[in-house]
Amino acid sequence: MNIVLLSGGSGKRLWPLSNDVRSKQFFKIFRQEDGTYESMVQRMYRGIKKVAGDAVVTVATSKSQVSFINNQLGDNVGISVEPCRRDTFPAIALATAYLVDVMKVDPDEAVVVCPVDPYVEDNYFEALKKLGEQAQKGEANLVLMGVEPTYPSEKYGYIIPKSTDQVAEVATFKEKPSKAVAEDYIAQGALWNAGVFAYKLRYVLDIAHKLMDFDDYYDLFEKYETLEKISFDYAVVEKESKIQVQRFSGQWKDLGTWNTLTEAMEESVIGQGVLNDSCDGVSIINEMDVPVLAMGLHDVVIAAAPEGILVSDKEQSSYIKPFVEKFEKKVRFAEKSWGSYQVIDVEKGSYTIKVTLKAGQSMNYHSHRNRDEIWVVIEGTGRTIVDGMEQKIKAGDVVAMSAGCRHTVIADSELKLIEVQIGEDISVEDKQKFELE
Repeated sequence: MNIVLLSGGSGKRLWPLSNDVRSKQFFKIFRQEDGTYESMVQRMYRGIKKVAGDAVVTVATSKSQVSFINNQLGDNVGISVEPCRRDTFPAIALATAYLVDVMKVDPDEAVVVCPVDPYVEDNYFEALKKLGEQAQKGEANLVLMGVEPTYPSEKYGYIIPKSTDQVAEVATFKEKPSKAVAEDYIAQGALWNAGVFAYKLRYVLDIAHKLMDFDDYYDLFEKYETLEKISFDYAVVEKESKIQVQRFSGQWKDLGTWNTLTEAMEESVIGQGVLNDSCDGVSIINEMDVPVLAMGLHDVVIAAAPEGILVSDKEQSSYIKPFVEKFEKKVRFAEKSWGSYQVIDVEKGSYTIKVTLKAGQSMNYHSHRNRDEIWVVIEGTGRTIVDGMEQKIKAGDVVAMSAGCRHTVIADSELKLIEVQIGEDISVEDKQKFELE
């Protein structure tokens, strides 16, 4: 079973947890049996592996999300990185070529492509497996998943099948309608277009070669910035006559707003938060190390993160985007392949950051031209390398580095430290990487 997960951009409707590098699929809000929390991407990956342990999973994403994916899924997942944004067809073509040329998957094998962030249950993953098996039969060039609608939604496109069979030929597609038109579509037996589809790898590769001049994955990657922006629907779906749709009647939700996201939460409070008895329909998601108290509120979401604090009526929370776009866009929390960091104080001439490194991980060996740095170890053990000199560190140790010196830190156990950056021109661009000798 081959799966490509499409991991999209950051979005503004889930501020303050979302930022320019962190999107909703990385929020850890779903409680597991052991009391820990997992994100949508972890939930999706776990569900796929539960149904098909040998599944080849590839995430198609932008460079800014690679660290989050490595942090949350480890190194066993393939990643097809888009050098820049070129719409869905180039992204899917690149991921298809990645499977064939890098992962060495047979071009005559089927692949299932789906978004990484819907809220689904176990039967969805069974349906993905069946979708891939249906595409492998070769009865159609493209097999779509059609979700049986539960209400006349204006947010989704619609697929109208030719019959009520479990797998049917597609009669036509309809764009996102008004509520009244959606009711008419549903009366005709229409299904929601979930953006989930399957095909044999060779099928999309052949189309890609007709539309784009490239030799293989590596050549396509190098030429990616020059490619025309074109959607998969326009390049493939609208021009294909041999299309089937497979019905899916299980739970499927797009958690794109705080209103829909909190509906899927199994508890009212995540993080430090207290609701008094007069609260009703209130959700708290708190990533800060301070308590949040809510009293006498109804149908309200409270979200606290390093980026800011949101207090909103749940229905009104869908309209926060224009307000958030006016805020200063500085990333204050991010997960990296080696761990995570959180900005805890910003002053003129200084940044203070809490850094957590996972055991066995290290930062890049690097230097800064315009700032000095000081590390204060608060937990764990590890080693620093400063200008080629290695030194063991433990809680309570302080390491100072002047501008221009090369440095890194290696975690022997989980390592937490406070990093103070001092300089007149502190910037994420002020970083030069080196190879360790």
